[in-house]
Amino acid sequence: MPNYKMKHQYFFEPWLSYSHPVVRQLAFCIASPNIIQAIPNDLTIHHAFSFHTNEDWYEYYDQYKTRLNELDQNPTPLLDFLSQLKSTRLGLRFEMFLWFWLLDEDYHHFKVLGHSVQQILGSKTLGELDFVVLNKKNDRIEHWEVALKYYLAEKNMQFNDWFGLNRDDKLEKKLSHATCRQFQFDHALGYSIDQKIAVFKGQLYISLKEQNNLPHWINPERRLGYWGNTILPNFYRLSRQEWITSNLKPTSPIAQWWINGLYHHVNDELFYMYRAASPLYIY
Repeated sequence: MPNYKMKHQYFFEPWLSYSHPVVRQLAFCIASPNIIQAIPNDLTIHHAFSFHTNEDWYEYYDQYKTRLNELDQNPTPLLDFLSQLKSTRLGLRFEMFLWFWLLDEDYHHFKVLGHSVQQILGSKTLGELDFVVLNKKNDRIEHWEVALKYYLAEKNMQFNDWFGLNRDDKLEKKLSHATCRQFQFDHALGYSIDQKIAVFKGQLYISLKEQNNLPHWINPERRLGYWGNTILPNFYRLSRQEWITSNLKPTSPIAQWWINGLYHHVNDELFYMYRAASPLYIY
């Protein structure tokens, strides 16, 4: 048995109380905090943006619990809404979940003014805004960019050491794109934008060999996963949609043959990203 040590900590994870897979995923998309709590010091800011606080997301979930309980008994409205999505990309699925929630205006103080709003100048498309919403609590127009991301920390966990499953997808690159391009617009749909907000959820993974000295911008109220090249006991492989959150019961046997992917412990909320040993993964 490998010699490994994982720190146990309790987190606010109410999505685990729901039975239906899509309702668990919807609850995760609403209740989970952002994976980062602050903008890293190494990021050059071109167009300022902010994040919702952890307390914001806890409040949004609390206001939506009644609706989630209804959907857990009858998920048909949610399933019908998701059926519009033909892509298997998790980021687009995450966006659909947030859209479904935002359209349920009886449970929060937002009104969707536009979704996937293209900004066009002449024959050139300058960019697209994920959501333009009215915050009815303060009567301000907000631009939300939403992302579901999974990054592995290599080397010393510095800002430029976090890589996605595709090594061209880096945390540094994603946040640079946000401040340079995604949040460049001050007007949309005839409105002046008062606040620009990144909804940045998913999971971060740190090496089994390095569990200390986390960067200050990592949100400590969001569960961290682990990654490594070691096969661990009592883990099973998650299907792609379960990367959002695992189903109520294991969907595959305990892994005997390991391939690259995300694994979940059978008796605990532990996530482990297995990567076959490669010279590319040096830490």
